[in-house]
Amino acid sequence: MLYELFLFGLLSGVTTWLFGFGGGFVAVPLLYTVIIQKWSNESMVGIHAMQIAVATSAFVMLCSASFATFRHYRSGHIDWQKIRFLWTGIAFGGIVGAVMASLFNGNWLRWIFMGYVFVTIIDCYYRPGFMVISEQKQNYGQNSEIIKGGIIGWVAALLGVGGSVMTVPLLRRRGSSMAEAAAIANILTLPLSLTATLTYCVLSVWQSEWAPNGFIGLIWFEAALFLVAGTWIGLFFSEKFILKLPDLWRAKLYPLLLIGVLLVMLIIN
Repeated sequence: MLYELFLFGLLSGVTTWLFGFGGGFVAVPLLYTVIIQKWSNESMVGIHAMQIAVATSAFVMLCSASFATFRHYRSGHIDWQKIRFLWTGIAFGGIVGAVMASLFNGNWLRWIFMGYVFVTIIDCYYRPGFMVISEQKQNYGQNSEIIKGGIIGWVAALLGVGGSVMTVPLLRRRGSSMAEAAAIANILTLPLSLTATLTYCVLSVWQSEWAPNGFIGLIWFEAALFLVAGTWIGLFFSEKFILKLPDLWRAKLYPLLLIGVLLVMLIIN
């Protein structure tokens, strides 16, 4: 079963490189499914399945975002002006979201996760500026950017999704191509995943009694290692061998992949 995580990690690496998301949106439904199958709904692990999936996803995203950010940094195509104030807010929001995720009912988190995905899909299709990028010039004020970053970090850490599903549409409406938006989304995942992972590790002091071997608190490190290995390989081969898709194709595929994630979460009981 853990080897299946490696294969899905490869898929996550591809989507992370092309669209800026994959770590959370692949890892959370997948880990939730594996946990339920391995331990059942009635076990202590099963009761905390959604929290475990979210916390483990944060660690996986930390590793994948570090690799992707390094590769994108080397390309020299990042507009740092667009993210300098978002970075601080996202880091702080990651702490708040991680604390809240550990306290929430797991079933509530699952439905909030699905609602978040559904709203994003509708937003991509019906609000102008995503399918065809906006040409408007925008100012990036410090206070408003920090607040936006805080909201992104909070929601992303709460649901384990990395924030890319908020940052990519945001950047598209600021005139970024899908390639640039995906690159920046990976960079913005770094502060979020770092603070969220550290928070989950601190909280593990109170969550270690019921956790089986291979866990540190809510983080299932054994599963995370398989996902990280697959993700890194997927990222490497995506950069080397996947041809550059036209911008409009990437924009159209983005919500379709989210629809797939939503269907998976609806099917899982």
